[in-house]
Amino acid sequence: MSTETRTTCPYCGVGCGVIARVEDDGAVSVRGDPDHPANFGKLCSKGSALAETIGLEGRLLQPEMDGKPTSWDAAIARVAERFSTVIAEHGPDAVAFYVSGQLLTEDYYVANKLMKGFIGSANIDTNSRLCMASSVAGHRRAFGADTVPGTYEDLELADLVVLVGSNMAWCHPVLFQRIAAAKAARPGMTVVVIDPRRTATSDIADLHLSIHADGDVALFNGLLAHLARTGAVDENYIGAHTQGFAQALAAADLSMADLITATGLPALQIRQFFELFARTEKVVTCYSQGVNQSSVGTDKVNAIINCHLATGRIGRPGMGPFSLTGQPNAMGGREVGGLANMLAAHMAIENAEHRERVQRFWSAPRMAEKPGMKAVEMFEAVADGRIKALWIMSTNPVVSMPDADQVKAALTACPFVVVSDIERTTDTTRFAHVLLPATGWGEKSGTVTNSERRISRQRPFLPSPGEARPDWWQLQAVAQRMGFAKAFAYDSAADIFAEHAALSAFENDGERDFDIGAHADIGAEAYSELTPFQWPQRQGQLAFDRRFFADGGFFHGDGRARFVPTPSAVPQRTEADFPLVLNTGRIRDHWHTMTRTGKSARLSAHIGEPFCEIHPLDAKARGINDADLVEIAASGGGRVTVRALLTERQRRGAVFVAMHWTEETASPARINALVSPCTDPVSGQPALKHGAVSVKRAAPAAYAFAVSHQKPQPQGASYRALAKTEAGYRIELAFAQPIEDWEAWARQSLGIGTEATASGAMDRHGKRTRLAFFAGDRLVGALFVSPSPVEVSRAWIVSQLGQPQLDPVERHALLAGRPALDRPDPGALVCACFNIGANQIAGAVRAGCCSVEAVGKAVSAGTNCGSCRPEIRRIVESLQVLAAE
Repeated sequence: MSTETRTTCPYCGVGCGVIARVEDDGAVSVRGDPDHPANFGKLCSKGSALAETIGLEGRLLQPEMDGKPTSWDAAIARVAERFSTVIAEHGPDAVAFYVSGQLLTEDYYVANKLMKGFIGSANIDTNSRLCMASSVAGHRRAFGADTVPGTYEDLELADLVVLVGSNMAWCHPVLFQRIAAAKAARPGMTVVVIDPRRTATSDIADLHLSIHADGDVALFNGLLAHLARTGAVDENYIGAHTQGFAQALAAADLSMADLITATGLPALQIRQFFELFARTEKVVTCYSQGVNQSSVGTDKVNAIINCHLATGRIGRPGMGPFSLTGQPNAMGGREVGGLANMLAAHMAIENAEHRERVQRFWSAPRMAEKPGMKAVEMFEAVADGRIKALWIMSTNPVVSMPDADQVKAALTACPFVVVSDIERTTDTTRFAHVLLPATGWGEKSGTVTNSERRISRQRPFLPSPGEARPDWWQLQAVAQRMGFAKAFAYDSAADIFAEHAALSAFENDGERDFDIGAHADIGAEAYSELTPFQWPQRQGQLAFDRRFFADGGFFHGDGRARFVPTPSAVPQRTEADFPLVLNTGRIRDHWHTMTRTGKSARLSAHIGEPFCEIHPLDAKARGINDADLVEIAASGGGRVTVRALLTERQRRGAVFVAMHWTEETASPARINALVSPCTDPVSGQPALKHGAVSVKRAAPAAYAFAVSHQKPQPQGASYRALAKTEAGYRIELAFAQPIEDWEAWARQSLGIGTEATASGAMDRHGKRTRLAFFAGDRLVGALFVSPSPVEVSRAWIVSQLGQPQLDPVERHALLAGRPALDRPDPGALVCACFNIGANQIAGAVRAGCCSVEAVGKAVSAGTNCGSCRPEIRRIVESLQVLAAE
């Protein structure tokens, strides 16, 4: 008999509800939870593919020490002994935890408690530092607390939605579709997108502002000055609930010439945006990584908030600044003090009264007395030897941190590294002295908090594989072995959540925003059945959704918000040898460093290798053609090789490269090896959106594309990019030196046995080679080699892997690299939810479908998560243009 479990998606901060169904034979399927208030049954492509990512291939299933299997008892003993010894010899600041927004709140709580209250250091930071720290800092400066004022419903109620530095269509697709549906229902609703790139999100925009990197502070300063000049400010709200308006306004008054220089925008667009904002009362400004990942990220956040405070457009339906959280539990981590400069329950580590309160509640022996090292500082301290023992949990900093090669070097030199992960082999786990197997999504139990302050349960529906254990259990075991058994005697995640809730209410008379005291006495049964709720939910208070600050009530001592003056100067980082601005980010179907999404063939089919978006004129000036390989170099010395994608959607003078690829999946392509460790001075968040690079065409001796049943181990390749397929793998390759015997190379590198027969073709100059290998009548591998980028129908070739190839015509087509005229070729994947390719969509358009909706009815593409709808629209429009010519 099948079972169904309500749980929560482990990807972005939308926090979608998921129903996981397990059949009698163990097969798992997922669908959106129609009753969850974040998504009402919708899922994006990543969420829809969750069941494809839970297999045990590559899983870490047993503790290891020095690369050899060991027992939990031995592993815990070694971690506790080494940490205790380092603390005794060098002090508590010689150890550190680097944790993750992938952890559940209960894991985060135990880690924070152990480090700050019992080890006595605040050296615990998180990969959320890389995505949300500037929002936290901006909230605390303006509001006195890390409070997100609004709810998702505001996005649908607003008359003007401003999306700043957010490719919401790809990074928060379910929220994007909620806005798209609201706009379709109310055509008068206006959307403005502020982003250097014309992304998929821009397709919904009534106005797209292609702003200079880090020009946002100047733009919103100019808006604040415009609001004041035109009488659009709410003087009553300013007078009753804020302070510092005059000082912020004095710093914001820029001439139009200065605005044009700082933003790179034409005066007409600037005025259009200012007038839209000024005349529209119901405005929501959503911002994400394009705001946060900046050396002036905190000022960007405060410049946005200043405009909402000045107009009183905050905390009321359809109004307010809205931070879109990057990770599923970045917010939960903030609630428990997971950042190095915070305490649990939104208390401040710099506040002696708060420290004393938390210490009493925990009965902690030695409380951290000052902020710890933030992420970039932490790895610098590892590199120079100040930190001698480091525990990394559920994250891959050798890929995700800026200055990634230096992070790699730091871990190489660190005397003692512990890594907790679900995967056996990542770019980071290879440096672990002790490797601890963690439970993954579908196996662990706890809570997460989404971007609108809504706490939801993640529930297990699969048994823990092998010897995998929850992260909180691992931390508790180490704490107990270090002598803190009484304070870390939890029987379940429910016990931890109850303590977390009790601390939130402890001596909290309303001075702190975060309070879930209503759950302080929760038991195992009630925890198991806990339904999604939004905080605060104080003791004795029924659950209900609420907004903050419509009537003031800020969390500074005087109850007033602070306007924060924000300098408008734009950082200048390009130079003669490195003239292009590097912008890093995400793509639609992958998550972080692909340790999960990389297991799904469907998610790898849309974009199968790392790429560089570059404007055609910038490419032409460098002799770069579409699909060439290019080498990107940074002034700090890092270099990567990726595929060139020429597009006018990219602003001139800048390039975009996604951050997902690792040494495991592509090489050399760890893009953060190019990113300098430059950080925001307030938040400590790295400037991942604004670096300086050069781009030049690579000139390999040969390009290649291959498919194989076995996982390729390519020999002699100067470039490789590997992706999973339904029947095996696909790989893009380049070679600095030609290979003399391609058949021998293919048999060795693609794992093709001598029993397989080969069919092949080669041009008379020997520069183009095409080989197909068959075991009986089935294709087990194919290789295509060319002196220029290989031109074959990749999606069709991938689909042939493992299929019988009986017909000589079919075998000839395979060597040609494209199907016979009477055979369908779906084309490059567009819709990952339904596996619909570009050629199928084009066929529907040629058959008379003249809109995205019509294409959806014909072939289903774009009818689930909707994140492919902008791409479908471009196909429809391009074919309509051709038909009109």
